Amino acid sequence: MLISSETLMEIHREGNTRILDCRYLLNDPGFGVASYRRAHIPGSIYLDLAEDLSSPITARTGRHPLPAVDQFAETVGRWGVADDSIVIAYDDGPGAMAARCWWLLRWFGHKSVYVLDGGLDAWVEAGGVLVDGTESYPMAKFTGRPRQNNWTDADTLMQVMDDPVRLIIDARENKRFLGLEEPIDRIAGHIPSAINRPFQHNLSGGRFKSAKILKQEFIDLIGSISPNQVIHSCGSGVTACHNLLAMEVAGLHGSRLYAGSWSEWITDPNRPVISSVSREC
Repeated sequence: MLISSETLMEIHREGNTRILDCRYLLNDPGFGVASYRRAHIPGSIYLDLAEDLSSPITARTGRHPLPAVDQFAETVGRWGVADDSIVIAYDDGPGAMAARCWWLLRWFGHKSVYVLDGGLDAWVEAGGVLVDGTESYPMAKFTGRPRQNNWTDADTLMQVMDDPVRLIIDARENKRFLGLEEPIDRIAGHIPSAINRPFQHNLSGGRFKSAKILKQEFIDLIGSISPNQVIHSCGSGVTACHNLLAMEVAGLHGSRLYAGSWSEWITDPNRPVISSVSREC
């Protein structure tokens, strides 16, 4: 699930390795591609969060809807990813954008996909070279199909959010979760019964904490609730993937993503909203 810069240096020129640059800033959509063109890991192609890792927004979706199921396998093939490809996703460090890419490929059944721990910063620190310009891979045949047991939608969440054996974990920063501020979405607060673990808590020194530490922290958080009854949310289904990845790294398998997350939840005024602490970690 995670790969070190040193390991990537050993395999990055192997024929079936595909490296995906996922750098993106929500408040500066052009940042990622501009940064890629200036300097990227050799052999990597650029994927845009909005254009490549999401589908178009509608009145009833969140800010980054899942890609269209009937088109995503073809899209992945255009990236040069085949069924036997080893895929490494990276971003500028924290791993949230790369985790979104990781989750999408796992959603479509691709198992050999990894997030570069520490991202581009770690690559440079390890002595990795950078190149400019753009690159591409030959078109490939990708036959993955979506799994139905690793995500949930708003209607299902409405039915289970008060179930004591389920748990919703929100990956946004604490002030947004509490509704004290909301710089992106039109309504502040969180989904009832959700608890808060900002995705940055998975990191130490810019890299993921050890599996042992992550396991203890998430067990302290979820208590007796089974990992496969945990649902991850955030603002738009991106940073939630970071918490989901952290649980997988910790050996706590089977948690799911609420793909629409907060920005989808608030599109329906009939869905309840909490703007004060419900249960805070």
